[in-house]
Amino acid sequence: MGTGAITQYIDVAQLVLYAFWIFFFGLIFYLVRENHREGYPVDTEGGSRGVKGWPIPGPKTFKLAHGGESIVPSPTPSAQTLMAEPAHAWAGAPLVPINDNPMLDGIGPGAWADRADVPDLDFEGQVKIVPLRTAPGFQVSAKDRDPRGLPVVGADGEVGGTVAELWVDKAESLFRYIEVEITGGARRVLLPMNFARIRKDRVEVYAILGQQFAAVPATRSTDQVTQLEEEKIMAYFGAGMLYAEPSRVDPLF
Repeated sequence: MGTGAITQYIDVAQLVLYAFWIFFFGLIFYLVRENHREGYPVDTEGGSRGVKGWPIPGPKTFKLAHGGESIVPSPTPSAQTLMAEPAHAWAGAPLVPINDNPMLDGIGPGAWADRADVPDLDFEGQVKIVPLRTAPGFQVSAKDRDPRGLPVVGADGEVGGTVAELWVDKAESLFRYIEVEITGGARRVLLPMNFARIRKDRVEVYAILGQQFAAVPATRSTDQVTQLEEEKIMAYFGAGMLYAEPSRVDPLF
């Protein structure tokens, strides 16, 4: 028998190959199950719970960095209610929002996830995203335009409010939100920085119209934003890219 041979029919290389196949199968099996921890079981078009069982794993408890636990798949059903209906009678028809303001229905680009209703924390356990008024040591670079005081203009050219403050991510050292005081001073809302274009004399927002700033989801605190609130705010502006005006929903040709 040659080097590495165990018998006339089995050698070390063959055993290593078989071991690799078993390991690789186990890896694929593990990854497929872990990939089904969130978002399942799904709902069928009839409203009943759809895919369940294998390969959906059982509940797993994760210890969070700053205390507490998270169980996935969550034993608590989502509080969200489907605010949409099929556009047509046949199976597989797209869903369309049913409320007067489709940007709040959580459909399509306005969908949001059930994140924790607590502020995001940094490695030291401090709140990450805060307004500049509570973040000493952070300021707008002298090389950049400070937008505070500038009007915020929607896609229709109408002024929706005025920039009152900037919110900074202390962990990443960048601005996440623009705090907008709605025209008339009724309330303040957060505008995600990636939906804004800062010009010399104004802040432009293509996603929504000027009057629609008044309906941006609010935050409970004036100096903090929770992860769930961030989801809803981002979803509102994302939905505006499609639902802000009827012409955006219609086909281009």
